[in-house]
Amino acid sequence: MTVVVEMVSDLVCPWCWLGLRRIEEARKLAPEVDVQLIFRPFELDPTIPASGVDYKEYMKEKFGGSDESRERSGSMRQALVDYGEAEGIPYNFDKITRRPSSFDAHRIVRWAQGQGKGPEAKEALFKAFFEDGRDIGDHEVLVDVAREIELDAEIVADLLKSDADVQNVREEAEAFRQMGVSGVPTYIANRAVAVQGAESAEKLAKFLKHAAAQLPQERHCKVRYRQPGQCPEPDADAGTDRDGAGFP
Repeated sequence: MTVVVEMVSDLVCPWCWLGLRRIEEARKLAPEVDVQLIFRPFELDPTIPASGVDYKEYMKEKFGGSDESRERSGSMRQALVDYGEAEGIPYNFDKITRRPSSFDAHRIVRWAQGQGKGPEAKEALFKAFFEDGRDIGDHEVLVDVAREIELDAEIVADLLKSDADVQNVREEAEAFRQMGVSGVPTYIANRAVAVQGAESAEKLAKFLKHAAAQLPQERHCKVRYRQPGQCPEPDADAGTDRDGAGFP
C-alpha cells in the first residue's frame, strides 16, 4: 500500500526547507515504504499584499523590537544556519529585503506538481528566497524559477496574470487550517496520522513506517500541538518564538 504524505508548508518558512530535505532523506531511510509525497499550500500570513512588504519592518512589527526579541531572533537565526549547514542549505537571511506574499509561489508549486516537478519547484523557490534573497511574490522571479525547472515560462507567465487555480489554492490552504494546522511544516499520512515540525530524518522515517503499518482507513486528522522547529502563524496563541519557530 502506498503511504500518501501531504506536506503542508509555506515557502517563506525556513523550517520548511529543512523539512523538505529531511522528509526526502527519510524516504531513503525507509525504502520499504512506498511514499507518494504531495505538497499542500499554507500561508503563514495571508494578510501580506501581493506586492509584499519591507522585511525588517514586518519582522519588527510582528515579533517586537526589544533587545530580548532581537536576541531571541538572533539565536533562532543562528540555529537555522547551523541546521542548514548540516543539510547543505545555505541560508542567507541578510539578503532578504522583502517579505513577499507566497500565494502565487504556491500556484507555481501546484502547476509544477501536476507535471511531476513538485520537489524541484519547492527547492527552487526556497533557494530563490532564502539563499538568493529574491522576491518570490514577484511574477518575473516566479517565471524565472519556472524556467529553471523546465516549465513552459510563457505559459506560466500567462497563468500568473489570470486567476488560474487561485480558488483551488485558497480552498486547500483553508481546508488544512480547518483540520487544525496552525504551523508548518506539517506532514499528514493517509489523512490518519500527522507529525509537526522539521523533525530529524530518522524520526520522519519512523513516522513513515508507522503510517505504513496502519490499517488503510480514512478518518479526520486533527492536529493539536505544535512542535519545535516549526513556523507558526504570527498570531498563534502559543507564541511565535518560544518553541524555536517563526521567522529569523
